[in-house]
Amino acid sequence: MVEETRLEDEELAVADTPEEGARPDDRIDDERMDEENTLKREFVRSVEDALEAGASGELYDLVEPLHPADVADLLELFEREDRHRLATEITDLMTSEVVAELNDYVREEMMEALPADAVAQIAEQLETDDAVQLIEDLDEDDQKAILAELEPEDRIAIQTALSYPEETAGRLMSRDFVAVPEHISVGDLIDFLRDGRDLPEDFFEVFVIDQRMHPVGTCQLSWILRTPREVQLGDVMKRDQTLIPATLDQEEVGLMFQKYNLISAAVIDEDGRLVGQMTVDDIVHIIAEEAGEDALLMSGAGEGDINEPIREAYSSRVRWLVANLGTALVASLIIAAFGAAIEQLVALAVLMPIVASIGGNAGTQTMAVTVRAIAMNQLTRSNTGRILMRELRVAVLNGVTIAILIGLATAVIFTPMLGMVIAVAMVVNVITAGLAGVLVPVAFDRLDQDPAVASSVFVTMITDSMGFFAFLGLAVASGIVG
Repeated sequence: MVEETRLEDEELAVADTPEEGARPDDRIDDERMDEENTLKREFVRSVEDALEAGASGELYDLVEPLHPADVADLLELFEREDRHRLATEITDLMTSEVVAELNDYVREEMMEALPADAVAQIAEQLETDDAVQLIEDLDEDDQKAILAELEPEDRIAIQTALSYPEETAGRLMSRDFVAVPEHISVGDLIDFLRDGRDLPEDFFEVFVIDQRMHPVGTCQLSWILRTPREVQLGDVMKRDQTLIPATLDQEEVGLMFQKYNLISAAVIDEDGRLVGQMTVDDIVHIIAEEAGEDALLMSGAGEGDINEPIREAYSSRVRWLVANLGTALVASLIIAAFGAAIEQLVALAVLMPIVASIGGNAGTQTMAVTVRAIAMNQLTRSNTGRILMRELRVAVLNGVTIAILIGLATAVIFTPMLGMVIAVAMVVNVITAGLAGVLVPVAFDRLDQDPAVASSVFVTMITDSMGFFAFLGLAVASGIVG
């Protein structure tokens, strides 16, 4: 049973006052937002009309009630030139919260269009990790110009973050955290927190450090409030904590948060000193980004961002299409080798795509499971053999099931012998697809390559080639054709 805690009128109460622009529960309304919490087409069209008419007042009134995330969405809906015009008309609304919510490509484009002092002013309002994202993709000259406009403390923090490799904890961590020595009492800590000077706006726990700035424990705020003032912090702090190296890849950081159910965690440098923290709100973005990245890499679509410049989109996609063209030629050569057999029996040409299609789908299924297992650290060197045997058994069951169905249908429509041939070929190809779907991603992983990048190209080549070879080869061997 959940007890309800009430504060009497004479007791201290803190009201939950929404931040400016945060919009309470009525943020989704009939005029601007639809049921899916996206901007209505009618509202976007009214903004477009006001922009074209040069009605600055009307335009400002339309955009002003929006949440910063919705203002960012609105900007992303416009073409480059109109986007800059809109940003100019609503300069007062272009807060750091809006900039932080912008798509990476749109943010970079808009930052390049603004003077260095304006970008620096926005960066100073952001958390360090958000400020780093704001300027990390800009040209080196632009970065230097913006850093020169910052206060020394902010400049040093951002330069330190930029010294870490991209997509690591050092780039993404927040440098706003609370750290206290272990020799103080709970009462001393409460007094320090109530003083409120130089404290982060939001934090979940207090890190306890030794004289060398090494984290030795943590205290959640709920523990602190429930503990008598005279108790020493070292007696109640949690000494078992998860520490994240600053150079750890963001994907590994996300897995650690998921595995250990973390809300926040200390980030340490190579000497073990506390340099920042990661919080769960950062991890939500990382997990979503990594999941989308893997899906796009498996398809060869590059970053797959609709705001990505056309030249970059072309470059990232065409190289995989060229690679796919090369692998497709292998399957074509196999078909050409059996050209005479196909000429004798047209049914072979009719049924070939079925064998290749089913094999390709089976390979894609297994590959997706394998790539995910590798990304989640569920598939390691210690259990590769077991996973391979598991997928092999699944492939056998799938292959036999599909073989029975296509074999019976082929026997009825064409001949029983052709039905037997395609059934056996189907089993062989589905089993091959199961093996390739595991072995190809694992091989890429063993070579320290991203298994999501090129696995699909090679798995497709293997399933297509084996499907055609098994079907046409068995047809010749069985005597159906000469």
